[in-house]
Amino acid sequence: MFQRWVCSLVKGHQLFYGQVSAVYQALYRKWRPQTFDEVVGQQHITETLKNQVRTGRLSHAYLFIGTRGTGKTTCARILARAVNCEHPVNGNPCGQCPACRGILEGSVMDVVELDAASNNGVDNVRALREEAVFSPATVKKRVYIIDEVHMLSTAAFNALLKILEEPPAHLMFILATTELNKVPATILSRCQRHSFKRIDVPEIAEYLEYIASKENFTLSHEAAELIARLAEGGVRDALSLLDQCSSSETIDVEAVYAAMGLAGKRRLAELLDLILRHDAAAALQLFSELWMDGKDPGTLLAELAQLLRDVLLLHVAPKGSLNLLSSGLDLDSLRAFAARMTREELLCALEKLQSTQGAMRTVNNPRMNAELCLVSLCDNTLGDSTAELRARISRLEDAVSHGLPAPASAERAAPVPTPAPEPVREAPRPEPVRKVPQREARPEPQQEKPLPSAPPVPVRPPEAAAEPASEPAEAPADLWKAIQKRLSPRLTMELRSILLNPDMILGTMKGEALQIEAAPGFAYMRFNRPELLQLFAEAATAIRGRETRAQLIDRKPRQQSNHSLDELRAFKEVHFIES
Repeated sequence: MFQRWVCSLVKGHQLFYGQVSAVYQALYRKWRPQTFDEVVGQQHITETLKNQVRTGRLSHAYLFIGTRGTGKTTCARILARAVNCEHPVNGNPCGQCPACRGILEGSVMDVVELDAASNNGVDNVRALREEAVFSPATVKKRVYIIDEVHMLSTAAFNALLKILEEPPAHLMFILATTELNKVPATILSRCQRHSFKRIDVPEIAEYLEYIASKENFTLSHEAAELIARLAEGGVRDALSLLDQCSSSETIDVEAVYAAMGLAGKRRLAELLDLILRHDAAAALQLFSELWMDGKDPGTLLAELAQLLRDVLLLHVAPKGSLNLLSSGLDLDSLRAFAARMTREELLCALEKLQSTQGAMRTVNNPRMNAELCLVSLCDNTLGDSTAELRARISRLEDAVSHGLPAPASAERAAPVPTPAPEPVREAPRPEPVRKVPQREARPEPQQEKPLPSAPPVPVRPPEAAAEPASEPAEAPADLWKAIQKRLSPRLTMELRSILLNPDMILGTMKGEALQIEAAPGFAYMRFNRPELLQLFAEAATAIRGRETRAQLIDRKPRQQSNHSLDELRAFKEVHFIES
């Protein structure tokens, strides 16, 4: 009796306020399916239910499982009308008989819809059991629709178990839930289960275009697909989003982004491009512009994570993942991003984004949290976690496996050019022995730099003879310094310290190419990156005024010459003590 009184009160409340709010009704309510044939994307369930209604082989208890907005409650209401319809049409309710109209209007008290989230106590279920034993007053079957049944308490489930196991012939239960794992196995074994799947994007987009045509909305196909992707497989969510965007005269992609508070695929791709170029300043500037436009930091990071997720799918399965992409970015752009990142780098970036999104629920300043995440993404050398170390190692392995850029790799692979710099360093060493008597001309080498094939030249002692070999022989003296000055502000502190150290890296001109000699090991690995070589080439081109390419080679270790005792006796300052 209590439930009948509540239903009558709700019905009267709806009738009273229905006249006031009859001006506009939400799209998901206005376009709720009234027959099984109108349900979108669940044909495997609707056909089964239609056949059961048509043949009369109905179960006493049904359990509908699925995510939100996929049609569980809608199918439960249609089934309740179908089993009580006086003239069913191919398993569908006719919608014209008194039973169909009464159930649809809510005037039939024998069809009760309960929300287990607010009626989850054992007393509610006991009241239901006491009322369920009575025969229906106006229809053939008494139907109880219990939504979100997993919210019932343990005692309520136990109270429901007995009547669910042996119900009267006139009684039918339809349970709906989004969390199957919370429903006891004793309840599951007594119900006929139907699993509602997420609806594909093309089906939702087609349905949205149909409704837009009926509602006189101007909806583009791209916008319909974007709304379908944002709905994540739920028709109700898609209709709510379409309702939200309907204030625009033309519902296009930009209108959807503006209504949803999203960054947009173009600006999101620009942000990812800045991250891959390690330009933290520009990335923070773009983030500030998006923040001033009203974009939520957490939503922005979620969109960036969705984009990286699509890039990772293309990395893992270049062909089989095309139907799994959900960011809305064109395929060529996604493939370009995939070519610039390794799998380890993608996994590391996704872990950072997910951890930052989780922390945003508790921090007081989400904007600063998002900015710190962007800075960390722009420079993966700032962290020392296992994922970040794997990402750095993967970048080095990728560079080694693919080799240097075309000009540099050819220079390294050729067997003849590799020892070419050695004569420049080794040729001056034998000269001191042949020209020792002209010691009074020592200052002259400071003004005249000898070539390897020069005639006898005044020389200095052996310990100072190695200095001219490290100076550029085929470039202006200030070219390398100008390149250092130009690139230093654009590099990280670690790379800047290596660049300014002549023992670690040194540049010389070889024809129209800037040949960069890096010390083997750490310095070579840090500068063996295509983007850094491109920076060197651009700087050299800007300084010289003509096209210049950059090459990176290993600096070969210098070989120490072994002078004999006879060569040392040529120096008057050297005295030998005979033992």
